[in-house]
Parts: sequence; structure tokens; C-alpha cells
Amino acid sequence: MITRVLSTSDEDIRTAAQIIREGGIVGMPTETVYGLAGNALSAESAARIYAAKGRPSDNPLIVHIAEFSQIAPLVRDVPHNAKVLFDTFSPGPLTVILPKTDIIPKETSGGLDTVGIRIPADKTARRLISACGFPLAAPSANRSGSPSPTTARHVTDDMDGRIPAVIDGGSCAVGVESTVVSCGADGLITILRPGHVSYEEIADLIGADSVRLAKGVTERLDDGERVLSPGMKYRHYAPSADAAIVTGDKAAFEKYVREHSGSNVYAMGYGDEELDDLIPYGLTPDEQAHALFDVLRRLDEIGAERVYIRCPERDGVGLAVYNRLLRAAGFEVIDASDR
Repeated sequence: MITRVLSTSDEDIRTAAQIIREGGIVGMPTETVYGLAGNALSAESAARIYAAKGRPSDNPLIVHIAEFSQIAPLVRDVPHNAKVLFDTFSPGPLTVILPKTDIIPKETSGGLDTVGIRIPADKTARRLISACGFPLAAPSANRSGSPSPTTARHVTDDMDGRIPAVIDGGSCAVGVESTVVSCGADGLITILRPGHVSYEEIADLIGADSVRLAKGVTERLDDGERVLSPGMKYRHYAPSADAAIVTGDKAAFEKYVREHSGSNVYAMGYGDEELDDLIPYGLTPDEQAHALFDVLRRLDEIGAERVYIRCPERDGVGLAVYNRLLRAAGFEVIDASDR
């Protein structure tokens, strides 16, 4: 089987929807990353998604709907603060975890009694959901552990022959996966995975006393610890090269990289560094988020064996970039500020 590349035409959207209605899986563009879309209400479709990705089946899938009115059959309750978040940030790069109803199979939720719900901003994604007539489970359309795809070519690089089709919607606008939050009955919002919707934006809306970061955002979870969100536990987003994040200012980063240069050793920096073998990933957090996964994939293409990554800012969108880089680097962080 060769993976077919579809356009965003009405005819091709109908073709993709028919594949999914028949139990197949389709690569779907969103504003964050490309998703591997299947019927969220089908245990068999969830199993096909896990198989295509090579993904552990206890890592939950996010369910995508076209509009908020479609949430009612899927969840038992929408707390007040969850509704406020949906009203403010959706459609957009936000996933809210809520108690699920039995219509969502355990295979989709990773065995949990909760489910993550997202309303993507991407119009092609919402057109596909509407054409299918049911919600779509859509984790990132890459093999588990590798950098997430932000173009249709990335999807075919990973999935050619493993899925029947991908819709080419161009380059993803955001470039990192959605912010994932859980909402307690007490109104507490826990950020499980940072994204383009930032901690600061949520805290400004809900109140800082009602928002916290989960342990797994910046720390490695213990072996066997159950996760509520994709991207929390397993090594994700990783190039083939051994990677390390280097903290410290620009001068400290440059000095450290020069002292550890060698064959097939690269620096992944902002772009303003004076270094050989420099692969820039952006000067600002928004630029870094947009370019991150493309740059990680480029490192594989050039045969990098070791890469030193200049640490991004760790607030706003920068926290999302840092979170992904931690997992790409296997949590290896080097402090170069005092060397």
C-alpha cells in the first residue's frame, strides 16, 4: 500500500471521510501538528492508530470535534472553568480532559475514565470531522517517539504504506501540540502539557490560585506512573542524535559548544550565535515552536550524532518548546553558565 496524498478539495475531503467511515486511518492537518485520524467511537479504529504509530496503548488519544455542541454525548460533565476555557480558546490549540461517557471506548482513552476533547482551529480538520459525522481520535501522525509532523511530507516519511491517505493542508501554523489541561470539580486547572495557549494566559483568565503545572511538564515521571495526557511519560519528539539542552547565556552556550565540537556534532541555536555547524530554530518562542519539529527532523537528514540545544525561554510559548526539548533530549540538561 502506498499512502495517497489528498488535497483539501471537497471531493478529497469526502474521500478521506469515506476511508475513516470504513474503519481506516487518515493523516489530517491541524493548526498544531498533523494528526492520525480515526473514528473516536470505535475500539477497532483506536487499535489501528496505535498499530500505525507503534504507540503504547496506555497513552490516551485526543478526541477532536468540530464545534462545542458536539461535546454533550462524549462527557459526563463540563465544569464551569472548563466551559470558560472552551469559550475563550476554542476553536484552537487547547485540549480539555473531562470524565468520559461509555460512548468513548477505553481503547480510545488509554484505559482511563477521562477523555481529552479538542476543537481544532484548522478549517480542513473541522470539515473532515463534519464530513465523517462523528468525532475523530487524532494523535500526532508520526511513529511513536519521533518528532511530530508539521507537513504532509513528514507524515508520508513516517507513515508511507502504514495508512491509506494524508490530506495535504500545508505547513501547520503553530507547530507544537495543543495545551492539555484537566479540570477538577473544585475549579482547579492543571496543565498537563504546555502548548500555544500558555500558563500565563490561563492564569490571567481563571486566576493564578486556580492554575498549576503538573509534575510531568518539566520533570521525568516515575516508571509505572499513569499519565492523563499524551506526551507526558514516554521519550517523545526525539531525533536519532543524542541531544542535550544547554542552559546559560549566549556566550556560555557558544563556549560550551566550541569546547565539545567534533565530527557530526551540531549546535541547535537561536540563529544569532557565531558557531560552525549551527542549525537555527528561531529567535522568538513563536518562531521556535513553529520550526522545532522540522529542525529535529533535519538533524536526522544530515546525519547528526550529537546536538547541543540552546535552552529556550521557559515561560509563555517557550515553556511548550522547553517541554518538547526535554523529552527529545531524554531530560539531559547541561548548565554551562558557571563553566
